[in-house]
Amino acid sequence: MRKHLKHLLVAAMALTGMVGCGVDAALDCNAICDRYASCYDSEYDTSACESRCRSNAADDEDYKRKADVCDACLTDRACTSATFSCGADCAAVVP
Repeated sequence: MRKHLKHLLVAAMALTGMVGCGVDAALDCNAICDRYASCYDSEYDTSACESRCRSNAADDEDYKRKADVCDACLTDRACTSATFSCGADCAAVVP
């Protein structure tokens, strides 16, 4: 139930985030880091990942583009499919 609420919150934030570029980067980072934790490492420090990702996206347009591409690739993919399809796109964002 908690994960379901978390996904609903992320979806609501994503709709809100379409308004502003800075918010968009933060939302991409949240989704990417949360997805990594849920698929690969439940003990992954998502807060540190999100902070690092937001900071990198704010400082580097190319990194922000990579985060956007990664997030788009992960959308609607199961963990196994995302591993094979999005690994190259997401390698610069998560370990």
